[in-house]
Amino acid sequence: MELSALEISALELSLQVAVVSLLLSLPAGLAAAWVLARCRFLGKSLLDGLIHLPLVLPPVVVGYALLVLFGRRGPIGGWLHDALGITLAFNWKGAALASAVMAFPLMVRAMRLSLEGVDRRLEAAARTLGAGSARVFLTVTLPLMGPGIITGAILAFARSIGEFGATITFVSNIPGLTQTLPLALYSLTQQPDGDAAALRLTLIAVVVSLAALLASELLARRVARQVGSAG
Repeated sequence: MELSALEISALELSLQVAVVSLLLSLPAGLAAAWVLARCRFLGKSLLDGLIHLPLVLPPVVVGYALLVLFGRRGPIGGWLHDALGITLAFNWKGAALASAVMAFPLMVRAMRLSLEGVDRRLEAAARTLGAGSARVFLTVTLPLMGPGIITGAILAFARSIGEFGATITFVSNIPGLTQTLPLALYSLTQQPDGDAAALRLTLIAVVVSLAALLASELLARRVARQVGSAG
């Protein structure tokens, strides 16, 4: 199965976008999971709803909201361009942002469920031995929620690989610049002679997504066994 230069470019860009979006959202996802699982405050339900909103909104709506906010004339995008020279709209960086936003709820949910399953008595025991809050988090809480972090991260990666609606609305479908795997597949389905290439990209997308899900399962089990043996 020989891929054309355009197909290779779309695959490479998809992987790049997925990795960058994962790196962007991982710290924020961990912080959001902690706030939702451990904190009590007025408006918590509203925050929870806002975080999970991309799951229920049409992706095109999310993409349009990103375009309004982060476009060259948007309140955030305009400042980024004028102050830092950063352009997100119609750029691969914008595709990474769109993918991160769409995948964020999946990541947060997996991490939150894992954190809620951590036995807080273990954290309390570490504190009685003199460990500070940061040390307890790094040495007790974080390893125990490791499977959830891995699952959330790889699910977010797989979701980013398949992101379409928000991406095409926010950054368009520009070959070599913003055309990720799903966008290339869409373009090929509109061409009379694009069936063979579309089939190749479909198989690649299935393999990459399946590999990510299997890796998530294997890594989560491995971390769970290590945590269990350490305990």
